[in-house]
Amino acid sequence: MKIFKRILYFILGLFALLCAFVLFCAFNPDVTQAVADFLYPDRNQSVMAELAEEQNNGIQMDIATDYIPPEQSDINIPENVSGKTGYQPIQDESEQLEEKAAEELSRQLSAGNTGDGLDFDPLFYPYYSMLDDKGKHMYRQIYANANDLNAAFAPVEEVTAKELKNIFEAVYNDQPQLFWLETAYSGKYRRNGQCVEIALRFNRTAKNIEEAKASFNREANAIIAEAQNLGSNYEKEVFVHDAIIDNVSYHLNAEMNQSAYSALVNGQTVCAGYARAFQYMMQELGIPCYYCTGFAGENHAWNIISLEDGYYNVDTTWDDTDNGTYDYFNKSDKDYGETHIRQDLSVYLPPCNGQMYQNPEQSEDTVNSLRSLEDVGVSENEVLHSLSEYYEDSYSQMIEKGIGTSQFKFSNVIEGDEVYLEWYEAFLAEKFKSEFLDGASQELGGVGYYVAIESEPLQQNKYLIIHDVEIW
Repeated sequence: MKIFKRILYFILGLFALLCAFVLFCAFNPDVTQAVADFLYPDRNQSVMAELAEEQNNGIQMDIATDYIPPEQSDINIPENVSGKTGYQPIQDESEQLEEKAAEELSRQLSAGNTGDGLDFDPLFYPYYSMLDDKGKHMYRQIYANANDLNAAFAPVEEVTAKELKNIFEAVYNDQPQLFWLETAYSGKYRRNGQCVEIALRFNRTAKNIEEAKASFNREANAIIAEAQNLGSNYEKEVFVHDAIIDNVSYHLNAEMNQSAYSALVNGQTVCAGYARAFQYMMQELGIPCYYCTGFAGENHAWNIISLEDGYYNVDTTWDDTDNGTYDYFNKSDKDYGETHIRQDLSVYLPPCNGQMYQNPEQSEDTVNSLRSLEDVGVSENEVLHSLSEYYEDSYSQMIEKGIGTSQFKFSNVIEGDEVYLEWYEAFLAEKFKSEFLDGASQELGGVGYYVAIESEPLQQNKYLIIHDVEIW
């Protein structure tokens, strides 16, 4: 009988311990996650996606991303750029209110400018596109009030502190021209976590904003005007990169050093100022360029830019050494794997795998190395200006060679970065097959074909497309 009692007590003891552990896990989700990872190391991606959706705080993204951050322990910062950082993460200085004070504040505050009617192209404003519908509504409101220098307003949506931080970060990262907006803001919340007031912070330029805008535009437009005269997006990028390095110096204690204003007007800044100035001018030139934040020995900021064949990392801060370098210019994520780690919302920016514009020696030498129309034997009248013209010309060249021909070598020249990007995306999707190659092959009596297509950048923003087709 005593043995049965001991067994019963042992079972009751285990049950009590199990209940205590369950309660402990309920209040410590990190422990729960660790236990789950240990017990189920190979759980499927759908479960992971569901967990991410529950915890994304208003970010409309799947858990999977093509960007795979390196381990922080693998980061090794070269001595000549060590310490050249200075990015300040977004700070929410929140305050919890008693219910009576919250109700009184709600009656006093308006939503200010709600930003209704605004929209932001995801190609140029990627952080906006990361948000869900509620987050986008809040983004538009914060942007509009910041633009109007309206510091305090009531949110147009019910939003928690975590959601608001992501939304504010999205606005800040997308909008470098709001140089008067600080990285810190304050939110006032009810006990249930609902925000009742958003209070933005502005730097000293807000006191005389028209004069500050005039100074900012004067300095930025002087660089942009020269860059606009260049042919390709790559040439414009190199020019802006070099202009920033020539006119800006790194200074950890520079005034307003998180803003593009500190770089372009004051000429002294930290990594955030370099990156936001580069972002602003490239966007003004019509070239998608994003503000990327993360870790590089310390908190750091750099850029991601879109060129014809994909995305590249650019770190103008670290290139501003030894009278200017291209050591961190147009690099892939693999190239940055030992020095840079994206963090926060920046992990959702596109992966950088571009190859065409890596490793320039000097901008002038690179541009001069490109062949001209004359070099490739094409006249200006033969240059194509749309994807439809390219398909039509390719079809015509094959048909003109006639039935009975099995080898087809021909080329075309297209003009414009936008046309080339459209062509490149269509090429990756193999649309050329349905648009001209299938029809031409059948017309010429073929039952199958092999095709190899290459492209080459030329001078004056033109691109040579070379085809080698064999049909049978």
